[in-house]
Amino acid sequence: MGLPMPESLRIAWRALSTNKMRAGLTMLGIVIGIFAVIAMISMGQSASAMVTNQITKLGTNLLFVMPTSPRVRRESPGPPTLTPDDARLIHERFPSDVVGVAPQADGQAKIKMGDKDATTQIIGTTANYVTVNNSPLRNGRFITDEDVNGRTKVAVLGESVVKHMLGDKTLKPIGRSISINRVSFRIIGVMASKGQGLGQDQDDMVIIPVTTAMRRVYNQTFVNVISVQCASPESMPLVTDEISSLLRRRHHLHPPFPDSDDFAVGNMATILSAMGNVTTVLTGLLGGLATISLLVGGIGIMNIMLVSVTERTREIGLRKALGATRTDILIQFLMESALLSLIGGVIGMALGIGVVAAIVSMIGWPVVISPWVVIVAALVSAGIGVIFGSYPAAKAAKLSPIDALRFE
Repeated sequence: MGLPMPESLRIAWRALSTNKMRAGLTMLGIVIGIFAVIAMISMGQSASAMVTNQITKLGTNLLFVMPTSPRVRRESPGPPTLTPDDARLIHERFPSDVVGVAPQADGQAKIKMGDKDATTQIIGTTANYVTVNNSPLRNGRFITDEDVNGRTKVAVLGESVVKHMLGDKTLKPIGRSISINRVSFRIIGVMASKGQGLGQDQDDMVIIPVTTAMRRVYNQTFVNVISVQCASPESMPLVTDEISSLLRRRHHLHPPFPDSDDFAVGNMATILSAMGNVTTVLTGLLGGLATISLLVGGIGIMNIMLVSVTERTREIGLRKALGATRTDILIQFLMESALLSLIGGVIGMALGIGVVAAIVSMIGWPVVISPWVVIVAALVSAGIGVIFGSYPAAKAAKLSPIDALRFE
């Protein structure tokens, strides 16, 4: 007659308690393995959530038109051809489908204010930038159409630039002057903080009129990107086709399309999907690497259980002589290995959740710890004990009572 499950559990616990040091060292492999799996997967999911949040803040109905090199050969490709007029016509020709358009001429430039200087991103754009890119002001005013038409030398600063130049981001530099590539600009506003996004400081920038940027800062006749805000996400495919047709006519392009296009139209949904695929693959790879440590922990449990079987051979013979069946011995040793693995798994899960929550909160990412990851980790930790404890348990169950009692 077999032992009841609570009795088997009590015997397993007593067996592990007799050698706490060995049990603790054996559990260490499982603790590290479960910790690594939960930490790696949760960090990957938190990074994915951060990227998704940053992209969706800009809006899922946003298109980007960027200059590219045609895939078909040209005798003389020439410079990029996107211009502010392209942006203006996109807005004028499709008023029902396009809410706003903001061309940008951007790059790095040297700025100086008093005795402080730095190199930062200079964005030349138009009045629509605030609404199209969901970038509100904190103080002052933004660039107007008059500033763009008059090529005025006015600038709107990001909070990081204010902090670097004045030592305190809460100060108001409006009315003061800032030098961009040795050209003096009057500060008219400060952008609200957007923090870190996609690996860079979104507040480390200076915004000026696009015409001023093209002529006085970058000395170029083209823009680097045109942001197009569509009326709805559903209208994006239509707007993409309309923009492509318009630019092909304006740039005098000839088939085959899109191989001969000197521009490309992308959207936030595509970027979001691509980033999601990348983070999913990376999370899977990290989780796979972390699983290797679980395998090592399982092998450690099997080794220790084999040693335990050898050390307790006489005990096994005595129990069999008193009526214990093969099943009783098998369950006892399986219970010990499963309990050893489960306790290590619980400790590893607690450490993983705690460390991930602390790290992602510190760096400003959303805390994402999926319940299914914790559940699977618990099942895997218990399963490892059963799987890797099966051979030692089977070996113990097969021992002959007479031979076991004679063992020295």
